[in-house]
Amino acid sequence: MSQVQMGGQQYLVLPEGSSRLLGRDAQRTNIAVAFAVANAIRTTLGPRGMDKMLVSELGDIVITNDGATILGEMNVEHPAAKIMVEIAKTQDKEVGDGTTTAVMLAGELLKRAGELLDQNVHASTIINGYKKAAMKATEYLDEVSYPVKLEDTETLEKIASISMGSKTVGVGNSKDDLAKLVVRAVRQVAEKKDGKVIVDNDFIKIEKKEGGAISDTEFINGVLIDKEIVHSNMPKKIENAKIVLLDSALEIEKTETDAKIEITSPTQMGEYLAQEEKMLRDMVDKVAKSGANVVFCQKGIDDVAQHFLAKKGIAAVRRVKKSDMDKLAKATGAKVATSLDDITATDLGYAGTVIEKKIAGEQMVFVEKCKDPKSVTIFVRAGTEHVVSEGERALRDGLGAVTSAVEVGKYVLGGGSTEMELAQNLRRFATEIGGREQLAIQAFADAIEVVPKTLAESAGMDSIDALVLLRSKHKKPDGRAYGINVYTAMVEDMKALGVIEPLKVKKQAIASASEAAEMLLRIDDMISARSRPAPSGGPGGMGGMGGMDMD
Repeated sequence: MSQVQMGGQQYLVLPEGSSRLLGRDAQRTNIAVAFAVANAIRTTLGPRGMDKMLVSELGDIVITNDGATILGEMNVEHPAAKIMVEIAKTQDKEVGDGTTTAVMLAGELLKRAGELLDQNVHASTIINGYKKAAMKATEYLDEVSYPVKLEDTETLEKIASISMGSKTVGVGNSKDDLAKLVVRAVRQVAEKKDGKVIVDNDFIKIEKKEGGAISDTEFINGVLIDKEIVHSNMPKKIENAKIVLLDSALEIEKTETDAKIEITSPTQMGEYLAQEEKMLRDMVDKVAKSGANVVFCQKGIDDVAQHFLAKKGIAAVRRVKKSDMDKLAKATGAKVATSLDDITATDLGYAGTVIEKKIAGEQMVFVEKCKDPKSVTIFVRAGTEHVVSEGERALRDGLGAVTSAVEVGKYVLGGGSTEMELAQNLRRFATEIGGREQLAIQAFADAIEVVPKTLAESAGMDSIDALVLLRSKHKKPDGRAYGINVYTAMVEDMKALGVIEPLKVKKQAIASASEAAEMLLRIDDMISARSRPAPSGGPGGMGGMGGMDMD
């Protein structure tokens, strides 16, 4: 029970079971927990990175080396650990790639800050130094970047390929094939406004189904709907499809108010059913009159309406998700109609082919060969569910990387070469800054070197030898392109090898990591007001690491 003493009297402040950590204890705990989280995913960095197997409480298994996925699945409880998870989520949402780098850098910044705190450097001094270093690093990134345009297909394919290289599916030629699909998808949905390129990744649908090989993954110039055509007599393949998108049900709406229908004779029953049938027939006639031969309905379609549609040779799909309706509208050029009375020929969309195919035992509708669609689909195939899911994550990373590259229009070199260049420049910058802040800037420079150091370790190199060699290379005027080639375990020219990454990914990683480190360093008092015993392994009621051993 937390107490304060004044005038010889003790006063109770916090309830039973709560806890409090003050000063250096709070800082040490936060730094230790954050570094433990960063260390947990550090080995996943790069093409030679290792995978993690995560088992949920329900026994579901996820095998991945995607930083955001690992941290999302990890059941962390400590507040500092949750902040580290937030870094990964922000990085993933904002740029779609570089999650491992961002978390690893935050952990390293905190570890270096801990060493400075032990030398009696005040937290505020470290925070100011980190702020200046992050701003300077962002400036240096612009200086060492190269331009890229939407038309530079080859460069964009390299960016996508490097982004996906760390995933299990990115082995051999498959990553180059996937990279081509990613660039094709981004270029298809990209729009230019006021001289800027805007890409909405929501309109690049990734559909997955186990079966086949990863090389069977295909690009669909349109939308794939995971539904079936509702009636067996409807055509299963429609050429030159004229598509109507309906946001209303093709069935008799039941009124919300209480209504009572009295039927006293078989004749009246027959008339009632005939009237219901006539209403449904009229609905179908309105669809047919518009010239449509394919219907995608967001709501239900009555069995009788299905029969009439089939007789007119119109294919129909019901209960299509709203997100898929939006994608169909973007792909086919159709307008979503909320009423059958409003449908005209101008509201119809076009697709070269609408076909139902059986994939892995399930029927799916392919809306293909659209004219300049602004919504497309990548259909991922692989041997098992785990590989399909990892393929989807790889594609999302690739899409994020290529989108970031074309929106900002710049890229930097990978393999740790950019980080080494930043570290060199920051050390020079530190000497220009007076006082103790230069110690924090030097610590920031040392922390950034964790990227090439980790890449060297995952390639089986001696990390100290690799860093020493890289530093000597980067001191020469023509050496700024040198980084770690993880495939040959050598220090080589990354520009010549075509190892490139989007500028936006690097900037976001540095911004996220430094902000999180600064936030955690400001904390000198942790109060847990939860009135329950502290979990074993966690420091003083602040929660443990969700049962994970973080050595």
